[in-house]
This record gives sequence, C-alpha cells and structure tokens, in this order.
Amino acid sequence: MPRDDDDKEDEREEEFSAEEAEARERFVAPADWDGPVESRRCTDLFCFFLLVASWIAMTYIGAYAISNGDYRLVINPLDYDGNVCGTDFGSVDMSDFPNLLYVNQYAGVCVSKCPSIDTLTEDNATDVRTLITYSGIWQTEDGLAQLDATNLPFEVADYSQSQDALACSTDTCFPNNDPEQSWTSTGINRGFGFAYYVGDTYEFFHRCYLTQDAETSIRQQVGSVDRAIPDDPVEVANNDFFVNLYADLWVAKYYILGCGFGIALFISIIYMYLLRIPGLLTTVVWVSIFSTIAMVIGAGYYAYSNADKWSNTDPQPFTDKAIAYTRYFAYAMWVIGAFLLLIACCLRKQIQLAISCVKEAGRAINRMLLIFVVPFIQVFAFLIFWVVWTVYAVYLASLGDITTPDLDLVGPDVAVRVYEFDDFVYQSGWYLLFCMFWTAGFIVAFGDMVVAMAVSKWYFTVDKSSVSSLTVLRSLTLTLLFHLGTCAYGSLIIAIIKMIRAVLAKIQKEVAKADNSCANCILCCCQCCFMCVEKCLKFINKNAYIQTAIFGTPFCESARKAFFLILRNAARIGAVSYVSAAVLVVGKLFISAMTTGLSYFILVETVEVDLHSYAGPLALIFFISYMIADMCMDIFEIAILAMLHCFVADEEMFDGRARYAEGALTEWVDKNGAEED
Repeated sequence: MPRDDDDKEDEREEEFSAEEAEARERFVAPADWDGPVESRRCTDLFCFFLLVASWIAMTYIGAYAISNGDYRLVINPLDYDGNVCGTDFGSVDMSDFPNLLYVNQYAGVCVSKCPSIDTLTEDNATDVRTLITYSGIWQTEDGLAQLDATNLPFEVADYSQSQDALACSTDTCFPNNDPEQSWTSTGINRGFGFAYYVGDTYEFFHRCYLTQDAETSIRQQVGSVDRAIPDDPVEVANNDFFVNLYADLWVAKYYILGCGFGIALFISIIYMYLLRIPGLLTTVVWVSIFSTIAMVIGAGYYAYSNADKWSNTDPQPFTDKAIAYTRYFAYAMWVIGAFLLLIACCLRKQIQLAISCVKEAGRAINRMLLIFVVPFIQVFAFLIFWVVWTVYAVYLASLGDITTPDLDLVGPDVAVRVYEFDDFVYQSGWYLLFCMFWTAGFIVAFGDMVVAMAVSKWYFTVDKSSVSSLTVLRSLTLTLLFHLGTCAYGSLIIAIIKMIRAVLAKIQKEVAKADNSCANCILCCCQCCFMCVEKCLKFINKNAYIQTAIFGTPFCESARKAFFLILRNAARIGAVSYVSAAVLVVGKLFISAMTTGLSYFILVETVEVDLHSYAGPLALIFFISYMIADMCMDIFEIAILAMLHCFVADEEMFDGRARYAEGALTEWVDKNGAEED
C-alpha cells in the first residue's frame, strides 16, 4: 500500500510539472511565419452544428406554437368570463369589443372602445353615479347620473348569458345614494367587487386605464385615498407608478425607438470617428468626462426642482411617496456626479494612459474604416433573430389554458379568469430563453472574431500602410468559412452561465414571496459569484477569439494558450487593457447621456399627449442607447485587446523583441505597463 501511495504521489507531481511547464512554455514562431495563418481549417464544427440544431428545435417549437396557438390570446385581453376581447375565441363572439375595461383589480368586461368622457361630465373626468358592472351599465335611481345610458360613448358586450354575471342594485352598489358609502358597498368593495365607477380612460395594449384626472376625481368624490383599478397590466398588486410608466412608454413608443436607436447610433458613429483622429482624441475624452458629470448633476437638479414644484402645488399632481422618490433620485445623481468628479481628478494620470491606449487602437482602425460596418452587421443579424424569436414566444405564450383561480377576497365571490401553462409550454419558454442567450452571444462573438482577425493582420504586417478595408472583408470571409464553430463554442459557455443566473433570479422571486431573508441572501451571493464568473469567462473568450484569429486553433486550445499568455504577461495586459476600458466606459456614458438629453428636448417639444412623467421613457432611451454605444465601442475594446495580445505574442515568438511592432508601439506598451506595475 505505501508503494501505491508513492506511485500516485509521483503521478500527481508529474501532472503538476506538466501543467507548470505548459504555463511557462512560450510561443514559437514557425520558420515561414508571416502573420496570421492563411491555411486554416474549420474549428469546433460540432458546436456550430449544435447551434444550428438548437435553431431547428426552436423552429419546431415555434411551428407547433403557431399551428396550435393564436397570438390574439396574448395581445388581446381576457375578460372575467373567459372570453378574449376582440376575437371569437370562447363562448361569445367578442370581435366587435376589442378592449377590456377593468371592473376590479383582477378582471373586467369587453367594450367597443375605451370610454372618453372628457366633455360629457361637469369635471370632464368621471361620473361616479354611472357604474360599469359584470352585467353591463348601471346608474343610480336618484336621476343624478350625468351620462345618458342610451347614448354612451362606448358599448359593453352582452353578458346576459354568463353564469358569473352579477348585477347592481341601490343596496348592493350605492347605499342611500351616497358616493362615500358606495366605496365600501358589496358591489364596489374598494375595487375588489363586480362594479366600478365610469371615468375617462386611455388605451394601452387594448386595456382601458383611468386617466390621472379621473383617478383624482373618484378619490375626492368617494372619500378614498386608495386606488382600486389595476395599476399595472402585469402585476395587479402594484401602485400608480407602474400604470403611469407603461402608459408613458406606450404614448412615447415611437420617440423611444427613434431616439434610442437612431440618435444613439448617429452619435456613436460620430464619436468613434472622432476617437480615431489623434489630434482630437484627448479633447474629446476630457470633454466627454466633464460633460457626462455635468449632465448627471443637471439631472439631479432637474429632479429636485420638479419635486419641489410638485410638493408646492395644490392639489399635488403626484403622491408624497412619488415626490419623495424623486428627491432621493436627485440626491443619488448628485452623489454619483461628485464621485465621478473625484475619480476624474484623482485618476487624471491613468486617464491619460487610457487615452494613449485608444490612440494606438485608432491607428489600426484608421487603416480599415470598413471595420465600422461590423456593428451594423451584428444589429441586422440580431434584429432578424429577434423578430423570429418574438413571434415564436408570443404564439407559445398563447398555448395556456384558461382557469379560474381561488382568490382570498373579503366580500362577494367575483369571477376571474387567468392563463395557466402546462409543463411543455413552461419548459419550452426556458428553452427559447436559452436560444436567445446563445444566439445573441454568438453574434457578439462573430463580430469580435472579425475585428480581432483584422487588427492582428494589421499588426503582423511590416508595411502597415498596405493594410486597407479589404483586410476586413478578408477577415469576414475567413470567419464565415472556418471559425463559426469557435464563436458558437465560446458563446455556449456564456449562455449556460446566463441561464444559471436566470434560474437563480426565478428562484429569488419565489423566495421573496416566502419572505425568507436567509435564503434570499444566499441566492444573492450566488448571483454575485456567477456574475463574476461570467465577466471572467467573457474576458477569456475574447482572448481565445484573438488566439484563433492569429493561429487558427480550436476554442479550447486557443483559450488555454491565451490564458497562459495572459498569465505570463499579467502586469502589462491587465494594466493597459483595464485602464483603457475606463475611457471606453466614459464614451458609452457620454453617448447615452447625450442621447437622453436630446431625447428630453424632443419629447418636451413634440409629444402632443401629456405624459405622467418623462422619467420612464428617458430611462428606457438611456438603456437602449447604452446598448448601442456598448456595441459600437466594442470595436475599440477588442482592437486594444487584440493589439496587446499580438504584441506579447510577438515578443515571445522572437526572443523578447517585438519584430512587427513599430517603435512607438513598443515604447508605449513597455512604458505604460511598467507605470501600472
């Protein structure tokens, strides 16, 4: 036995020695080395075929969903009786009644159009003596109703044959003809009954929601401070914030898409064009930094001044809670602005270093302007996939069964119908999510591979003036012919990590309902750990793509060699790449802030319909513009990383001297890497 233990120990030592030797093994240039290999072979074909198989499976699920589902069941709302408004699906033909008017927190009735009574009542907003019920329209018997029941601006579907229809009477819905008593009556039941007051509404996804004026008027007339009708089309338990947010997003949807994509892309292209000009680079970066800080502080000032104005208005247009949140947002903006200003002052030397990084990448990009087309190819590919994926997802969501849930309500039993999904639909939904993660990552990896191959070709060319945009076309062709499998392999790893995080997020949501603080804390830690793993893997993947772009090796071999190359040159690669990322982040923030600022002025000057708040549309515009900026600035990020990777590989292959690097590049890497040490 001791002998066997000694043998095992020797084997382990040999394994460790082999791994250590591999880590220390330096690159060796072939005798005929003249830059990135021209003679390539297909790499990681199995992963590419696996990706294609996943698309085929996704298409099968989508075809099944389209043949058995109906998108109208998702887009059109479901009434309390199980009928789909605007369709002939169900026991009653509701084709002439496409909109849902809510009667309580959970359900409503189908109507021909959303009520608009802004000129038909004294306050142009409500008639609390006219009620919408599960049986149709009901008015008080005292003759004080302002609307003409025979000439209403909308029509309610016929529910006379419904077994769950409930009708109002004076005793059940309007005791003693008193509006305040009606609020707590059996029929209205604080918004959980089978009747509710008619008010002015607006339409959002075929659902009718009370306007802000109608909400305020009802509260004042019935003496209530609570809102009853659903505030959020998805989560009926939320407050005013969500319904106002969704309404604002719907009203400003074309401006959000136009500004978020159009303006952001335009500014991104101009910004990237300026970055490639050495004489303007320093000015552009510092102007971007201080402009971003100024816009953050300005946003805080604007939010604070609005909060003050709202609090001093009688009556207040928003709740005290909303005003308080606006002030908190202003304080947060000021703190962030001050923190960014402090960072800019303290790290000015590092910022200058980062500017040098971008300047060197700009030299390569200047020779290959066609490289700016890569983001457009990625956006086009993703849009095609997104449209197909959305169609499949919508039809899949329509495969649910209509059921009657058990509601724990105080008062009469009111009928409510909801969708429930079986295991097939539920599991297919998760699979579609995985396909989206994998495909989105694959498209990003494809762009990284093309840029890395073009930049590496520029680096390993002695006469760099001979490099042109044709190099980008050559890189695009080689990636399509030989390395789609490697892109699929790397993106598969990231997609798996993202799916784990998505599952954890789902579990977190369920745990939050159980109010288990300990379990929630553990899950948050797991999320944090997997987020860090995802960041590290993305960095390794990018270097693996660069390795494949240079040497044409498969993903695993490229990732292993890239990892050890980075490990041997950690000081220089780590310092220069991460410092340069700071300037790119500033650029992304600047593009997003500029887009959001311009969008604000466009919304203020051109949106004819009043919004509850500009915050929701502007926040979404900022998010979309940041995604666009991140995609565009990724060209500089991968170019810097590829250039550093090529430089250290060049040094190793030629005994410590960079044979292909120009003198300025050698001095720049050595100096900046040493400074960061």
